[in-house]
Amino acid sequence: MKREPGTAVYDSGLRLEAYCFRRSFPEHFHEHYVVGFVEQGQGILLCRGVEYALKRGDVVIYNPGDSHSCAESGAALDYRGFHIPRETMLDLTGETEGDPPRFSQNVVCDEACVQGLRTLHDQVMRGVQSSGREEELRRLLARLLRLCGGRPGPSAPGKAVERACAFMREHCAEHVSLDQLSGLAGLSKSVLLRAFARETGVTPYRYLESIRISAAKKLLEQGVPPAEAALQTGFSDQSHFTNCFSRYIGLAPGAYREIFLDKEGDVS
Repeated sequence: MKREPGTAVYDSGLRLEAYCFRRSFPEHFHEHYVVGFVEQGQGILLCRGVEYALKRGDVVIYNPGDSHSCAESGAALDYRGFHIPRETMLDLTGETEGDPPRFSQNVVCDEACVQGLRTLHDQVMRGVQSSGREEELRRLLARLLRLCGGRPGPSAPGKAVERACAFMREHCAEHVSLDQLSGLAGLSKSVLLRAFARETGVTPYRYLESIRISAAKKLLEQGVPPAEAALQTGFSDQSHFTNCFSRYIGLAPGAYREIFLDKEGDVS
């Protein structure tokens, strides 16, 4: 089935979002897991400093915090995926204690997994409430963890970078300057930038943008108007917010908000 670019659906039963995209993305990261597959086309994925040549049939996986960007290469990239919150992933994988699961590879070639993801994704996008959907999702995640799970998570960021990240998470709605972060970390600006890129894979500015977008998503999911969401998350104006949100998420803030307004009328 041919999809238009930037289609998204929230599934309240599975507690996740499903997406269809035909576009590239600038470098960013998510606070949730992403599990998707390439339906058509080709692309170049850069994730945590490793470059992958994407093709039809590849499964793409991001852990929370995995910085990544993607550019089309040749045929237009048709990518479909699920955004899975940490809490949902913990429940689906049965990891109720200890650290959340972590995938050791960002790209996997597994036809059986792609077939299962494609079927489940099509059901979610069309609103099909078939029995056994959650069991199938659990099975697919268990298969992926067997293929590329089990390695320890990345080493904890240096204390200086950790302090800077914590400050941005707490003060994301305020003006945050590199001078502030440098003073907080006790490092020169140039040393902080190098350490930050090494530990997180992105610049402090990109990190702050991603945190603001994550905060804005939560507000939009609650029905907050885009203009108010922009104001509450530290964007200079609604135009800047709309451009930034659309660039990272693939949907305008209003369109993203609508998929959660729609679910309120769903009693299934």
